[in-house]
Amino acid sequence: MPGRTTAAAEGEVVLFLIGMRINHFRAPHHWLPVFLAMPRMLRELSRDPDSGLLGHQLLAGSPRTYYVVQYWESAEKLLAYASAPDRLHRKAWATINRFERKSRQHVGIWHETYVVPAGNYESIYGDMPPYGLAAATGVLPVERRGRTARDRLAHGAAAQEG
Repeated sequence: MPGRTTAAAEGEVVLFLIGMRINHFRAPHHWLPVFLAMPRMLRELSRDPDSGLLGHQLLAGSPRTYYVVQYWESAEKLLAYASAPDRLHRKAWATINRFERKSRQHVGIWHETYVVPAGNYESIYGDMPPYGLAAATGVLPVERRGRTARDRLAHGAAAQEG
């Protein structure tokens, strides 16, 4: 996409980061189930437009560390998915807890959740296909939100006040 664009996000943004670290490569039977669980959950969420997941990216931090950046409609929808007994997350979490007792620290897992109010985020993409927040919420010409980061943050704050 040529030129400068920004994300079309409106209002609050929920950013969820989740990942794993392979502590011992020689024990794939401990870390492989964790590694394979996330793509299955992402497929389940992607098939359900009411789930609240707006978009995601799978990333590698190093040969040992893998994580997913997820954008959600709301913290409530994220928490509802995490606790739903009929969804894959509950089953995966139960399996991970069971394996963790036996795994002797072969795999590490982590997650972080950020609820970002309107007016506290901005974005710019130069000659990029939709990526990150823009891939999750849509793309606008940057001029619609402001030419500078300060302008784009002020746009979000004004939207929150209005």
